Amino acid sequence: MIRIALPNKGSLSEESATLIKAAGYSVRRDAKELSVMDTGNDVEFLFLRPRDIAIYVAKGIVDLGITGRDLLQDSVVDAAELLPLGFGKSRFCYAVPNDSPLTVDQLNGHRIASSYPNIVKADMTRRGFDCPVTKLDGAVEISIRLGVADAIADVVESGSTMRQAGLKIIGEPVMLSEAILIARSAEHGRQPQIHTFLQRVQGILTARNYVVVEYDVPAAQLAAVCEITPGVESPTVSPLSKPEWFAVKSLVPRKDLNGIIDRLEEHGARGIMVMDIRTCRMHA
Repeated sequence: MIRIALPNKGSLSEESATLIKAAGYSVRRDAKELSVMDTGNDVEFLFLRPRDIAIYVAKGIVDLGITGRDLLQDSVVDAAELLPLGFGKSRFCYAVPNDSPLTVDQLNGHRIASSYPNIVKADMTRRGFDCPVTKLDGAVEISIRLGVADAIADVVESGSTMRQAGLKIIGEPVMLSEAILIARSAEHGRQPQIHTFLQRVQGILTARNYVVVEYDVPAAQLAAVCEITPGVESPTVSPLSKPEWFAVKSLVPRKDLNGIIDRLEEHGARGIMVMDIRTCRMHA
């Protein structure tokens, strides 16, 4: 049996559960339950505070965990990122009041408030700065107005919270964060049951990024359209009963879909259909 920690609340919780369910695991629970057994897959899921998950993984109490990259780095523990999960994306940035002349290069010696003090301290050390860092558990945006800090460092998604607080982001992001799957080490992720879990989750992530496109095309344009939709190894090509026409099926990146359809149509493709896929395995 393996044990996997999932966020018990917050922005990562619902999407983590959705991903795991799509991968074929049972994670349905009562709101008060701290753990759920999936006996069919021999997995126990534990629902923990996102900030604590990296600690439990590093200590070997759980085999895998889903948390944020920012939370992993701020925890300062020995755990390895196995797989980015593509949701919960954010930036970790510095911010000051709109009327402040401070830039990132001028932060040396200034007070910084953050819920992620270890990320800030590491960045200050990298820059050669000596700044007092105050750890706050929330409402970081108001700390400057209350006289606690000269600048803040916080997770930014849309930036609307910063703007509402009268703050502006300065400099480039310290880091880019998203939900990640972690283990004690990369080698730990190669254990058979853990590897199976990784493969299933990766299959769902791949399926979210690709679609299947099918279309008919005249023989004269077959080579050109196969370059537009090359697929993984190559597209599937089948002759039609109509002479000099072929049916083509291929996997294409979802983000490029509309442009691909435009190009296929320009090359005479007809009957273009697009289908979602539930899971997909692609190996190098």
